[in-house]
Amino acid sequence: MAINKKVIIASLLLLALGGITVWIFFPVETDKEVFVAEPEWGCNIRQEERIVRGNSLEGLIESGKTIRVLFGYYDCHEIEREDMVLYSYAGNEEPLLKIIKGIGGDSLELTEAENGWNILINGEVLQNSKGEPYFLDERRHRMLSLYESDYYGLIPEDAYLIMGNLATGSTDSTRYGLIHIADILGKAELPRLE
Repeated sequence: MAINKKVIIASLLLLALGGITVWIFFPVETDKEVFVAEPEWGCNIRQEERIVRGNSLEGLIESGKTIRVLFGYYDCHEIEREDMVLYSYAGNEEPLLKIIKGIGGDSLELTEAENGWNILINGEVLQNSKGEPYFLDERRHRMLSLYESDYYGLIPEDAYLIMGNLATGSTDSTRYGLIHIADILGKAELPRLE
């Protein structure tokens, strides 16, 4: 298995910048692996089935459910809003499962709501799969407000806002900010029914 040098460098840099202690709340475990080729795109996709652990995507995918992960998928395909992805978080052994909610070029704005803030993407209040607006407390607002001000309200190319499905947030961009494309390991899907 080839190791992505960008992932290793980014992970080592994050660890060196403060000895970050990380808790993994939503890991998945390997169950089986299959190789899939897409000759028309000239890329190889490795497919694995994994079991979701944790409640980050509660209401969309419950803990204990099996997902299919397509490693190498984004070597040949664009990342799209609402894609479910596996994300390498600060060099941890187990990746996180999240949803792409903002992509490069999207406007990012935080607006004050009663007792907190909402996230606006392209002028629309960001919502989870249940139609509930994501709600930021002070700490989560501070994290995303850095990106809002530093990038003048635009998500840079090759950067993504990723979220769980909990309206109050989870271990997602509201805790660690926008992520880079190099840290996205693959696309996740529910397995096809045979």
